[in-house]
Amino acid sequence: MKILYWVSEDWYFVSHRLRLALQAKGEGHEVFVVTSLGRYRKLLESNGLNPIHLGINRAGKNVFQDLLTMFRLWRIYRDLKPDVVHHVAVKPVIYGSIVAGFSRVPKVINALAGLGYVYSSQDKIARFLRPIVSTLFKSILNRRNTRLIVQNDDDYARFTHDLKLSKDRVCLIKGAGIDVSKFVVNPEPAGIIRVVLLARLLGDKGVYDFVEAASILRGRDARVEMVLVGDIDSSNPSSVGASEIRRWQGQGLIKWDGFQANIQAVWDFAHISVLPSYREGLPKSLLESSACGRPMIATDVPGCREVVDGSNGILVPVRTPSALADAIELLANDKELRIEMGIAARCKVEREFSSHIVDRATLDLYVS
Repeated sequence: MKILYWVSEDWYFVSHRLRLALQAKGEGHEVFVVTSLGRYRKLLESNGLNPIHLGINRAGKNVFQDLLTMFRLWRIYRDLKPDVVHHVAVKPVIYGSIVAGFSRVPKVINALAGLGYVYSSQDKIARFLRPIVSTLFKSILNRRNTRLIVQNDDDYARFTHDLKLSKDRVCLIKGAGIDVSKFVVNPEPAGIIRVVLLARLLGDKGVYDFVEAASILRGRDARVEMVLVGDIDSSNPSSVGASEIRRWQGQGLIKWDGFQANIQAVWDFAHISVLPSYREGLPKSLLESSACGRPMIATDVPGCREVVDGSNGILVPVRTPSALADAIELLANDKELRIEMGIAARCKVEREFSSHIVDRATLDLYVS
């Protein structure tokens, strides 16, 4: 078959879908990747994945620009005539599904790794867009040739119950999968307890709550180092500014390590994994820290509670920095509990979220 992926950014495709695409190619399918090409163009080309550049402003609200993007995508679909298209994230799912309908693509796979800014934010723009996006979802996701992949039980209920999508059109596949063979459990490092939030630096990821928790812990003279690992995502409306991060560093509240390609090394030098997000699909950072045997603290929200179950970490109320600080202090002071939860985290990720389970379930949708 001819399989085409449309993902907004090449880095996200490499992080979350590269392994899946390579397995599809290994099984004899011809694979194309439509994305905004940057640093990973050569990697995609060297793996024979036929990259095609298509820029998209994920945060843009310019209707004419988006119509032009859809027209360019229609030309790609018209020329390539793919058997399967796989759209990832809200804008590609909506625009790609509309274009696939006009192009009469035989099979459309839509993957929503969470519902993003429109559903997680409470600002005026998000509240205005929410019913519009919900209406679009109802109209484009219920077609007979379409399957929607969601990553957690809450999103499954939203689409099948709230939005009335047919249950045979919605598939629950938990996350993008984690290659557990690439991660090992190493003993935690000596020295000060290092608490790491690894994510895009967005308000919706709980970055401000993390910093507030750091301030609370400093007031208690807690011996912890609070570390942000990740890039600023300026195209997201929820992005944290570089000046804010520098100010927090100057105040001694946090350390910012920026983007790190070596994820194993991040967790080798960490004691606790934290994600105080407001909403997730199924967070890869928690799966990676689990694979490295680190205990977790996350908010009790969709996506996070799929990974953290009490045996492998602690769930805290969303938007509650004091509870986050309490949980950090608890784990920071109890090495035995950290190790026990880290072992449980590794076992759970092997059992439920390994890549061979997730990739096989996804590839089976292409041919079903």
